[in-house]
Amino acid sequence: MGNFLSESELKDLGLKEYGENVLIGRHAVLYNPEFLSIGSHVRIDDFTVISGKVTLGNYIHISQFCGIYGGEKGVVMEDFSGLSSKCSVYAVSDDYSGNSMTNPMVPLEYRPCVVNAPVQIKKHAIVGCNSVVLPGVIIEEGTAVGSMALCNKTTEAWSMYVGVPAHRVGTRKKEILNLEKKFMKELEV
Repeated sequence: MGNFLSESELKDLGLKEYGENVLIGRHAVLYNPEFLSIGSHVRIDDFTVISGKVTLGNYIHISQFCGIYGGEKGVVMEDFSGLSSKCSVYAVSDDYSGNSMTNPMVPLEYRPCVVNAPVQIKKHAIVGCNSVVLPGVIIEEGTAVGSMALCNKTTEAWSMYVGVPAHRVGTRKKEILNLEKKFMKELEV
């Protein structure tokens, strides 16, 4: 028995869909797997929790101890994106103002202020360890989010962000795009 689920175990999960070369750690937890779509060449490490509507593109890595909470609106991670260890991504969140009760065990009628907004982590974006992405945020193409950042607003493409709340500190190089072209061309051979 290896560290990752076998092909037959993947089939038994009841995923919405999945591609080739999908590696899911034996200790990952997938709530509502019927809402989880996984592309090809995706690795989800142990102790990661994924729940709700989540779509993962191709060539994605989700490191240990991450949480992706898609709720009804969903989280989308595009090709070549990734989460470092202990990241949390939320498309749904309770209201903390006191205008609403909290937690999923309370019926929705008593939680009128629950926040539901889709999250996108676009192509070539990376999120550093211990970072948090809140509902409605788009991590734009090529964005690098540093460790322990709180992303509560949409980023600018090809930028670097750090801090709480996350703020832009620079521009990220686009050499990745040339490497992607070369990589994809080699795959055609």
